[in-house]
Amino acid sequence: MEQKLVALSGNEAVAYAFKQARPHVAAAFPITPQTEMMHKYADFVANGESSTEMILVESEHSAMSAAIGSAAAGARTFTATSSAGFALMWEVVYIAASLRLPICMALVNRALSGNINIHCDHSDSMGGRDAGWIHLFSENAQESYDNAIMAWRIAEHMDVRLPVMVNYDGFIISHTADALYMLPDDAAWKFIGKYNPAYTLLNPEKPITVGPLDLTDYYFEHKTSQLAAYEKAPAIIQQVSDEFAELTGRRYGFAEEYRLDDADLVMVLLGSSAGTCKDVIDQYREKGVKVGLLKLRTFRPFPAAYLAKVLGGRKAVCVLDRSASFGGQGGPLFMETRSAMYGLQVPVHGYIYGLGGRDFDLRQAATVIENLQKVAAGGELKDINLLGVRL
Repeated sequence: MEQKLVALSGNEAVAYAFKQARPHVAAAFPITPQTEMMHKYADFVANGESSTEMILVESEHSAMSAAIGSAAAGARTFTATSSAGFALMWEVVYIAASLRLPICMALVNRALSGNINIHCDHSDSMGGRDAGWIHLFSENAQESYDNAIMAWRIAEHMDVRLPVMVNYDGFIISHTADALYMLPDDAAWKFIGKYNPAYTLLNPEKPITVGPLDLTDYYFEHKTSQLAAYEKAPAIIQQVSDEFAELTGRRYGFAEEYRLDDADLVMVLLGSSAGTCKDVIDQYREKGVKVGLLKLRTFRPFPAAYLAKVLGGRKAVCVLDRSASFGGQGGPLFMETRSAMYGLQVPVHGYIYGLGGRDFDLRQAATVIENLQKVAAGGELKDINLLGVRL
């Protein structure tokens, strides 16, 4: 498949990807660093390149509410937000998943207040990790674009019917111009396909009720149907990734395994920091250190069985979280990974890094690898460590 090489920011790339899905409705409210994405999409609508109905609302809570109403009516729908905007959506984020509405959302990752901070970390996404959405993470603009294309196929599959959020790091990806390959519009549309809603509010022959009072007699059963959809989602994510690889040559699945074949030491993380780690891993490989990277793309549903298979038999593993779980036993990714590794007899420790956009540099990545070597040699390290912070 011939693809066009372009230079776009992550926000622009995702706007193009969503346009290629020909959505019926976009619910928009600006918040940094997401704003540029919806600005670009508004340009498409104003220029006649898209027939999407843009609903300009007064808050992020209203944006998700409008998206829910639109999707329940049978429209292909998307929205976007960041940080406090996502927090303001909180009530209705759960409702979107509970109603099994295949909404797609760009979540441009930004720290949650306080104090007020507009830069990147993953605290917004992790705050909603149990809301029932599928979470896809991106390393760069290319992956943001690709995830935004695949998100529709995953969300709208009849075995899934769950909303999907495409996560990409605020400013680091959202506002940085990067080279990426973009599918022709007709090829992207053929891959995504026409939306076939499971039901619509607008069919008087088959009237339905959406969001009724759900008490002790049926609530548990409805939650069980969500759990069942989550159990089916991994197979669909893999299937869509395989089909996308056939189309583009870019293969994703649940994670990227970078120099893992013979790795004794493994770093596990999400997002743009993977690029920094890859550079440092290459440097240590030249020194003969067998270190590799497992960059997760899918955080929800969490691919526990896959991680156990990939990380078993290693000498040491570290997990890097760009968020903190206050009062928990480490960051969210660390807790999930350690649980998946239960019984493997592989030492695993965690780092919390990069909060509020604190730079993650080559020296910090090197420190992690040095500590991995010490642990593999029998040394001790705290379960949870802070990286790049002034103490």
